[in-house]
Amino acid sequence: MDVYFYLIIVWWLLLGVLLIALGTMVGMDMGVGTILRYVGRTDEERRIALNIIGPHWDGNQVWFVLGGGAIFAAWPLVYATSFSGFYIVMLILLWSMIVRPLGFEYRSQIASASWRNVWDWSLFISGFIPMLVFGAAIGNVLLGVPFYFDERMVSYYTGGFLELFNPYAVLCGVVSVGLAVYVGGAMLMIRSGEEQLTRRARTAAIWGGLIALIVMTILGFWSAGLPGYEIVQSPAPGIQQTPLHQTVAIVPESLLSNYAAYPILWLLPALAYAGILLGIIALLLGRPAWGWWLGAIAWIGVLGMVGAAMFPFIMPSISEPSHSLTVWNSGASTLTMGWMLGFSAIFIPLIACYTSWAFHVMRGKVNLERLEQKDGHMY
Repeated sequence: MDVYFYLIIVWWLLLGVLLIALGTMVGMDMGVGTILRYVGRTDEERRIALNIIGPHWDGNQVWFVLGGGAIFAAWPLVYATSFSGFYIVMLILLWSMIVRPLGFEYRSQIASASWRNVWDWSLFISGFIPMLVFGAAIGNVLLGVPFYFDERMVSYYTGGFLELFNPYAVLCGVVSVGLAVYVGGAMLMIRSGEEQLTRRARTAAIWGGLIALIVMTILGFWSAGLPGYEIVQSPAPGIQQTPLHQTVAIVPESLLSNYAAYPILWLLPALAYAGILLGIIALLLGRPAWGWWLGAIAWIGVLGMVGAAMFPFIMPSISEPSHSLTVWNSGASTLTMGWMLGFSAIFIPLIACYTSWAFHVMRGKVNLERLEQKDGHMY
């Protein structure tokens, strides 16, 4: 087959890897923000929680940037269509994430309970909302997004803002928040030197995992009855094309048809369930490091089963199914994908290495004694 075909497949897999890293690493920080006021009952305990993720949160945001950059570079049509259709939601996401660094940097600058409470709530908002939006976006893509193209390939979004937060999408957002709370709580258990904070973090992580598991099960049964999209006619895969060159039909109760055609794909939801259940057991046994890695495996299973259910669609259209975006009709050129793959082969391992190095260098417990040293680098 032509090299373009293989580039498309590689970039589709690479996008999945980046989204998994985003969910795990960025979700960990967001999860800590979400449960900050629960795990930290005193100002000192909240400072401990913030200083556990404080040295890493901005570095972890690189995965968020990489995810957006990958869509922009490899799937420009998906980038343009999704950012125009989800414009208001993207602004809410952006505003909430702008507040996040302010919460870290400003919170402890004034020794006032009311001042610090305001920033604690800002960290909750900037942790909860992005992960809810992340999951809701995936839910909307599974259902289909209301858009179409004109003859000039200009996209038009035909839905409303509130439609993006339909019950199915909100439940997908709950799964995302639950997994974020799970990995965030596990990280607090690993690094916290205060027993009470560690105990509450374990409780929050377990509940986050259980809620994600229960809601994921509900969504699984719901998804089995949802319509799916099927390409009826299109150019051969690997040939550069646009959405105007295909015919797509909506088939009732076929969202999970790929699982029926390829039973091996059921290993992905099994991986998600096993990651959460075994992770909870690891936390109960006092093995938070194992629990955290099993949470990362759960993210692999969750996002993997979404990708497996949708392939080859990336952003199906519920308004005009034949204008749906697939891996075959929304990719960049061979030259762009080739160059970007070369850069990714260099920088993604580099980012993974310096992230691992940073966690290794700043390992160890964070406790009240370290805070009382009044180190200028402590939040």
